[in-house]
Amino acid sequence: MTDHLPGYLADYVRASLSGTDPSPSGTDRPYIVFSDVDETLITVKSMFDFLHYQLVRRHGAAGEEEYERITAVIGRRAADGAPRSDINRFYYGQYAGESVETITRLADDWFTERTTSTRGFYIDSTRRALREHRAAGAALVLVSGSFPPLLEPLAREIGAETVLCTRPLTEDGRYTGEVATPVIGEGKRAAVLAHLAARPAVDPRDCFAYGDHLSDVPMLELVGHPVAVGEDPELRAHLAARRPETTATR
Repeated sequence: MTDHLPGYLADYVRASLSGTDPSPSGTDRPYIVFSDVDETLITVKSMFDFLHYQLVRRHGAAGEEEYERITAVIGRRAADGAPRSDINRFYYGQYAGESVETITRLADDWFTERTTSTRGFYIDSTRRALREHRAAGAALVLVSGSFPPLLEPLAREIGAETVLCTRPLTEDGRYTGEVATPVIGEGKRAAVLAHLAARPAVDPRDCFAYGDHLSDVPMLELVGHPVAVGEDPELRAHLAARRPETTATR
C-alpha cells in the first residue's frame, strides 16, 4: 500500500499497521479512517462512469450524445473557474424527475458489472490499506461528492460503517434535481468535523484520511495522519510539509 505515499508517510503507515498493537498512536484508543472514493479507492470517477453507463444502457446512441452534452457543459464551467460545489449541483440537476428506485437498480447493476470486470476497479493499495485498518479495529468512513446508490454497495463491500456524501433531495420517490450540501472541498471538512464531533472518544490526531487531490485537503487537514494516493504533485508537496504528528483541528 505504500507505493503511492510520500516517504515519511510510507514509513509511518508501515509502522502503524505492523506489530502487536495496531492502533496508530501506540495505544488501544479507537480511531477512524476517512477515505475519499474516486481515484483514491476506485480507479474511475463514479458519478461520470455511472452517468455514461445508465444513459447508454437506457437510450443507446442517444444516451451517448446526452452524456457528451452534459460533460461538455461541465468542462466549460470548470474551465471558466466554476466552484466544484456548483458543478456537483449541476450534475445532480440531470437526475431531476428520475425514479429513485430505477436509479438505485441501475447503480446496483453498474457496481456488479464494474466489480466483476477484468479491468481494475479498485486501487489495490488503498483497498488493502483500508482492510488492514479495519482488521486493526478502525472504523472506516467513505467521504465523497458522489451519491448513495453508488457508494453504499462499495461501503458494504469494504466494510465501511458510514458514508458521508452528497445526498440528492427526493420527493414522492423521485429526485428533485437539487441537493442539500455538496460534500466537496469545504463540504468534506464540514462532514468530517460533524462526524468527529459526534464521537468525542476519538482523538482526530489518531485518525487517518486518504485522498488523491487538493480538493481533499480540507478533510486531510483534520486528522493526524493524512495519506496521499497517486501522483498529484501539489497534494504531495502539501502533505510533505506536514509531520504525521501534526495536531488536527476539530
